[in-house]
Amino acid sequence: MTGTILPAPAVPGAATRNATIYHDEHFRDRAAMLAMRAMIALQPAADLSPSGRPAFDELMSKTPAAEGVAYESANVGGVPGWWCRPNGAVPDAAILYVHGGAYVVGSAQAYRNFVGQIAVRANAPIFVADYGLAPEHVFPSAIEGLDAVYHALSDAGFAKLALAGDSAGGGLALVMATLLTHSAKNGSAVAPVAVVAMSPWTDLALTGQSLTTRASSDPVLTRSALDSARQSYLGQTDPKDQRASPLYGAVEGLPPVLLHVGEDEILLDDACRFAEHLKRAGTPYELHVWKGMVHVFPANLALLQAAREALDEIGQFLRRHFMELEMPQ
Repeated sequence: MTGTILPAPAVPGAATRNATIYHDEHFRDRAAMLAMRAMIALQPAADLSPSGRPAFDELMSKTPAAEGVAYESANVGGVPGWWCRPNGAVPDAAILYVHGGAYVVGSAQAYRNFVGQIAVRANAPIFVADYGLAPEHVFPSAIEGLDAVYHALSDAGFAKLALAGDSAGGGLALVMATLLTHSAKNGSAVAPVAVVAMSPWTDLALTGQSLTTRASSDPVLTRSALDSARQSYLGQTDPKDQRASPLYGAVEGLPPVLLHVGEDEILLDDACRFAEHLKRAGTPYELHVWKGMVHVFPANLALLQAAREALDEIGQFLRRHFMELEMPQ
């Protein structure tokens, strides 16, 4: 596999390169994706309503568990979830993971194997939060719950905190990064050191062109399913509220951001436009676009070489930024 990097690093030696990296498709991944698409075509359409929660959790729980990771249910800041603790983790570092599911489905328990794969690669413990799901818990309750978790982690002595998430959770991680970075300026929060977002949903106004141009190539998501889910979550809230859609927020001063997205998914433009948003603000970022891949493909690491490589990139990115805090200035 080869990767094309555009543009060149903005700062020689910088840990995050302000670049878009295009990854070619592995030959074996091409065959695997054809088989996956055929299998998905025989299944009912994805149900992003409360009735779809069991099926979604069953699917996510199939990600193989990582070796050397201990899993523990816990309550942090009044929010339940699961710890994924790798052996020999970085001292004083932790990651808050925000799971996907269009704000309506998904759970920490179902995600723990997938997140454990990130934890072992980042060499840091990760707490997966069971933030409130819509329609039982509407905007902005998810943000309030995640804020409580983040501050509780800081109060517990984790001086190096990062944020990560996928899909809607990737968008929420970016929202939280924006809010916490601004809070850190007045001393009311510890600023996150890095953010990772896989296939993030950054625009709940649904204005990205890929919602149309990738509709025939995305076997996972549809515009109508996203529209229904956002209405459950937002109600009458403006979808361009920066606490709902990070694409419309102020991103100056954010920590380095790593984005991964499949080229065949309808949320492709949500990642690409957010990268452009970061670029205009002078915020360091890397955007990785994976040919032939679909929504949150890194969860399919048992099947896809691209998934394993993306997770390795994520682990390296997080380790770099945890280590930078230990280096003399």
